[in-house]
Amino acid sequence: MTASLVFDDVSVRLGDRLALDSVSLVLDRQRTAVIGANGSGKSTFARVLGGLVAPSGGSVSVFGVDPVRQASAVRRLVGFVFSNPDAQIIMPTVAEDAAFSLRSERLPRAESAERVRLALAEFGLTELADRAAHDLSGGQKQLLALVGAVIRRPQLLIADEPTAFLDARNSRLIADHLLAPTDRSLVLVTHDLDLAQRCDVAVLFEDGRMIGHGDPADIVARYESSLSC
Repeated sequence: MTASLVFDDVSVRLGDRLALDSVSLVLDRQRTAVIGANGSGKSTFARVLGGLVAPSGGSVSVFGVDPVRQASAVRRLVGFVFSNPDAQIIMPTVAEDAAFSLRSERLPRAESAERVRLALAEFGLTELADRAAHDLSGGQKQLLALVGAVIRRPQLLIADEPTAFLDARNSRLIADHLLAPTDRSLVLVTHDLDLAQRCDVAVLFEDGRMIGHGDPADIVARYESSLSC
């Protein structure tokens, strides 16, 4: 599925700081990387897109839905994965935590159980279904957080630094799951420039402004060039 994510002159003020400054952007590719230095605005951009932060000015559209005026509709469309999976794991066991993410779907018990079974199998967690969720390794916890984000079958997955605290092996595993062929769209906020270049398009932020948008190799090269100045 092709994304249709639109920012029209969006600004966000957080206290005295202008976190986003007049951002206008249309994203119509399936996998988007968002890059930039710490404090550049990329995480704020992702949170506005997912309805977690309201714009101070301008408008946002997620598949034609306004995240501010239609918050419940956006919650059905969007799944989130963050850098710290402990913040997303709620229930005692792996299977219970995966099932918890389906609570709003109000599915029949058998259908919910089947969705959990399939999701755990997809992410290699079947044998850990009855394991205490908080006893998992860091990589396993991030896989469980990813299960919780996608088990509802969102149209858009927003991943904000999902590999930040993982070793190389687990980073590669999470990246491969995120970028696997699927119908959903992906917005990936990352400092991993190799991972960014595996996306279809990249967006570069600096000081709250969107300063680049296009081919990932070109945008990454532009960012790397700025780091050497």
